[in-house]
Amino acid sequence: MKRNTYLTLLPPEEARANWFSCLDAKAFALGEERIPLAQALRRVLSRPVAALRSSPAFHGAAMDGIAVHAEDTFTASARTPLRLKLGEQAHWINTGHPLPLGCNAVVMMENINTETEKDSQDESQWAVIEKAAFPWQHVRKMGEDMVATEIILPPGTCIGPYDLGALAAGGALEVPVFRRPRVSIIPSGSEIVPLVDAREEDLRAGRVLPEFNSLIFSAMITEAGGEAATLPVVPDDPEAIRAAIASAIATADMVILNAGSSAGSHDFTAHVLGQMGTVVTHGISVMPGKPTVLAVVNGKPVVGVPGYPVSAGISMEEFVLPLLALWQKRAMSERQRITAVPCNPLPSRPGMEERLRVKLGCVGDTVVAVPLPRGAGTITSLSRADGIIRIPRDSEGCNAGESVTVELLRPATALAGALLAIGSHDNTLDLLDSMLRKAHPQYRLTSAHVGSLGGIMALKRGQCHLAGSHLLDPASGVYNRKAIEDNLEEPTVLLRLVDREQGILTAPGNPLGISSIEDLAKPGVRFINRQRGSGTRVLLDYRLSCLGIAPTNINGYRDEEYTHMNVAAAVLSGRVDASLAVRAAANALGLPFTPIGVEEYDLVIPRRFFDGDAVQALLDVIRSEAFRQTVEGMGGYGTEKTGQVIWEYAGK
Repeated sequence: MKRNTYLTLLPPEEARANWFSCLDAKAFALGEERIPLAQALRRVLSRPVAALRSSPAFHGAAMDGIAVHAEDTFTASARTPLRLKLGEQAHWINTGHPLPLGCNAVVMMENINTETEKDSQDESQWAVIEKAAFPWQHVRKMGEDMVATEIILPPGTCIGPYDLGALAAGGALEVPVFRRPRVSIIPSGSEIVPLVDAREEDLRAGRVLPEFNSLIFSAMITEAGGEAATLPVVPDDPEAIRAAIASAIATADMVILNAGSSAGSHDFTAHVLGQMGTVVTHGISVMPGKPTVLAVVNGKPVVGVPGYPVSAGISMEEFVLPLLALWQKRAMSERQRITAVPCNPLPSRPGMEERLRVKLGCVGDTVVAVPLPRGAGTITSLSRADGIIRIPRDSEGCNAGESVTVELLRPATALAGALLAIGSHDNTLDLLDSMLRKAHPQYRLTSAHVGSLGGIMALKRGQCHLAGSHLLDPASGVYNRKAIEDNLEEPTVLLRLVDREQGILTAPGNPLGISSIEDLAKPGVRFINRQRGSGTRVLLDYRLSCLGIAPTNINGYRDEEYTHMNVAAAVLSGRVDASLAVRAAANALGLPFTPIGVEEYDLVIPRRFFDGDAVQALLDVIRSEAFRQTVEGMGGYGTEKTGQVIWEYAGK
């Protein structure tokens, strides 16, 4: 079969408009159903709902006290208290109860004195007040909230908890709602297996891939008011794909075909849809998300969604969710936007709009954006992101410190409790975040891995609260102090987090017999390095210099990864034979480890942040016995000095 090619890449707005036009989406009618109010949460009203009764349905007391006719109290004052006979001129009443006939005001209990009079026949009680009541004082008047026949909620309302209360108050115990749009999801790919059928040995060997995109799609569709159905996995076979689409089209309002939308030799989506109907668009000018296919088959919308989860998410947000909203006659919710500055440059390819997910933290009055990995398959960038930066098609990106607009994925209030740590990576930072959230839920630790020197420079620019660092000064053999003195001007605290073993990670069984730094330079050994400015890179360069080995003699010296776990994964996968990392990373993935030394991993914290509540909460966790025990259980760490202030820098 001929390979598909992208003839034209359309902006998503144009692609969506063309697709909607071919579908005549505005004219599509879902139909409606009446459902009990108890089942109406998050359903969308198809028609306006009017009140069947007024609320309140009577004049009622808003306070505990006595009900009176206000005009009877006008003579009351502190000098001339007014006596009202209870049961005749005044009546005891509780909040929410209807006013007795002839009453139009309530006097609060705290403003009432009582007197009792006895005679031979009877006993009478009197209420004594010293202040006049005004008409309708402390009274909820009939229809104050709503009047019978008044519209409670308009069509297109997605019913929320408070809406349920308003409908109940107005007597609307059944409501008309749109039928849920039915969306069928077809996972495709010969290498794809359902989650429940994915065996660990097959996953590790790369023989299969677990199918979980349908789980994401189903949740998104449900949140958008739709009804999702995931169909069996279809292999990379045009006839099988055609049959699956034809079957789904018969009952669904929309069909999503996942994977196979690109231009590879086994990507059949566009070809099959072109035979069955009309391909309106194949390819959008957004990265990730470019291979999206928009089609119409038998008058119904079909979307070919890319296989990578980040790309797929953008396709869903740009095309599927807006169509579901249009069908239900409701507006799409707008994300809140704020201004932030990125902590590192954000290069981008002109001609393609890029959607970049970021973590956010407030450093002083500045919101700092930390970019997450850009890969279309990095599902964690979706779950960890606080916001999205859109880099325009005509831009080559933006510089560090340059103001950008961020669309928030979380409430802005969540940013206030974020401690931003930029610098060297260590597995204990993720542990700290988890334990901090548990012990102090108002705070969280957001980390970005740019190397030790990168973290110190971020502190210098005022773009983080603290930095993880293990920079060795070759001349003195002392960690971190010289880098602080050379680059920072404000008073700073150096706090020990852990001592940790650095060493050489090798493939399982160490087939090449790598046991020293010298072995990294042997012919045939494939190596992967940490990025420039990282403490691990500095340590390697120092050891190479001492041994008289030129970096160019190491195959892969210029290949870089940004975390200990990433280099460990590269070794485990067979991509390389060896790398430098901490023992904890080797233990986590079960890799052989040859130690080359113990280094000091510290937190560099400006004094102005050190004394703040957030950092002090972090210190409580660092100095806890639970943190020490957990860290020691990870292996390769020493905690003798954990939580100690190692050095204080007075500044310049």
